[in-house]
Amino acid sequence: MRRTFTVLLLTCAVAGCQTSTGNGLVPSSAPPEISGSAASAIAGDMVTKLAEQIGPANGTIIMKPDSSPFGQALEASLKSWGYAVATDQKTDGQKEIALAYVVDSHEGQVLVRMSTSTVELGRAYRTTMSGASPASPLSVMRRG
Repeated sequence: MRRTFTVLLLTCAVAGCQTSTGNGLVPSSAPPEISGSAASAIAGDMVTKLAEQIGPANGTIIMKPDSSPFGQALEASLKSWGYAVATDQKTDGQKEIALAYVVDSHEGQVLVRMSTSTVELGRAYRTTMSGASPASPLSVMRRG
């Protein structure tokens, strides 16, 4: 468990050093080998935690397009929570919330980091063919 926290902490620290693209989003990535059921379980959990941090759906979530199982599950989960989602970077002028994420596998666990301009969330998950369950507490870092 201690090793998981160390890996998660290092992953978040290193990922936070990435340079962003011109529109403020870092390129999001998720490995395609995560099963659809695991991707849905992880996305559902992370969106619940994100909604607790950024509040009700009062803006448009801006994400880079991603055809991975996690990218698709994340978009569906955000929409089910009432958030408008734009993957083409075009909005109708509402409040925009840029969202980037990184999903990586390490020692049999999946590490997930989601970032907006105000908060960064991280968590490790154990995956099975039928889904996923949290393997660590949620890490929350608030900005400014």
